[in-house]
Amino acid sequence: MNPYFLEAETPWTDLGGGIRRKIVGHTPGLMSVLVQFDQGAVGTPHAHDEYDQIAYVVSGSFEADVAGVKRVLRPGDAFIAPRTHLHGVVALEPNSTLLDQFTPRREDYL
Repeated sequence: MNPYFLEAETPWTDLGGGIRRKIVGHTPGLMSVLVQFDQGAVGTPHAHDEYDQIAYVVSGSFEADVAGVKRVLRPGDAFIAPRTHLHGVVALEPNSTLLDQFTPRREDYL
């Protein structure tokens, strides 16, 4: 396993709908992923049965909805979505970026 993430050497994976991701790094118990959104792109509300998630706003802004509570989040803000909590976002600016952290790692992303 490479212990370094070099942003310039890691391509984005296009997820469609104006959303892209890069895996920053992972161990069996933890995963960090950059997720970039075009303005207006929607992270459809969903819940995880297996993962706790923290999403930290790196750039841009988002309207986040966690368990029915909506907030506008800007760089330096974050939300926590424990297992089974419904959560989703709408990007309010171009190139809005989240750093998503999951425990345990998302095997489906590898």
